[in-house]
Amino acid sequence: MTELRELARRLLSEGTVNAVLGWEEGPRGARPAFVTTPDGADRLIFDHRCVHNLASYLSPRRPHLKRLGKVAMVLKPCDARAVAGLIRETQVPRENIVLIGVRCGGVVTDPDSDAALSEATVADRCRGCPDREGRLADHTVGTAGPGFPGPSHRAQKIEELAAKPADQRWAFWQEELSKCVRCHACRQVCPMCFCDRCLADKTQPRWIESSPHARGNMAWHVARAMHLAGRCVDCGECERVCPQGIPLGLITRKIASVVAERYDFRPSDDPAVPAPVGTYRMDDPQEFIL
Repeated sequence: MTELRELARRLLSEGTVNAVLGWEEGPRGARPAFVTTPDGADRLIFDHRCVHNLASYLSPRRPHLKRLGKVAMVLKPCDARAVAGLIRETQVPRENIVLIGVRCGGVVTDPDSDAALSEATVADRCRGCPDREGRLADHTVGTAGPGFPGPSHRAQKIEELAAKPADQRWAFWQEELSKCVRCHACRQVCPMCFCDRCLADKTQPRWIESSPHARGNMAWHVARAMHLAGRCVDCGECERVCPQGIPLGLITRKIASVVAERYDFRPSDDPAVPAPVGTYRMDDPQEFIL
């Protein structure tokens, strides 16, 4: 933590950046923080409660944050996939950000929890994660923990669902998505949802019904999942902020596995690797075209 604070203080003192985006102690645990003065660097922390994917603050649809100018962002190895995605899709110029990578041994599911990091409290996305130190960083600080090599519970749930007949899978998702209140928190927190105007907000023509009923909910979540095909970085933020506890990660991770199988692509922290969306190859499968 001392190393992180000293680096942030130096970057701000030298005028290299105008702000450092990281985490600080909040009234209920760790929370995102914007540090704009050298003295403010003492507020910065990093531990297992820092679950938020701060890359969502780099989205160009947040112009009030863009006015800060050049910023430094503290990022976990997994968050680097989102930053790489934004750079790849020309939403964030690489030269406009300084990336401070923190070595990570996993985070908890709930940032407000006082529980220690353990097999019982670790976020499911951290299980089996091989990344302890990100490659997409200008500076790297901290010490990584041993990690959690166990299997992902979500992967097991996806396999269980895939093994069920289609009518049972349909019934499962009808029940889950019926809980949706259309608050769009999943969209707002997602680092890869950066459209100036979302498809769900358009009324002329209206593509997706806005009322929280079965038909509109299904259309919204299917459209969002398809827009994230090959782009979801598995940060788990959509599930974390959902007030209804809908397992949205089951949808996006299933689609991610299909993209990996068909196109041999997995989101990485290398922005130079082309993604399937926006890339055409002569050997792309086309059996779905009638």
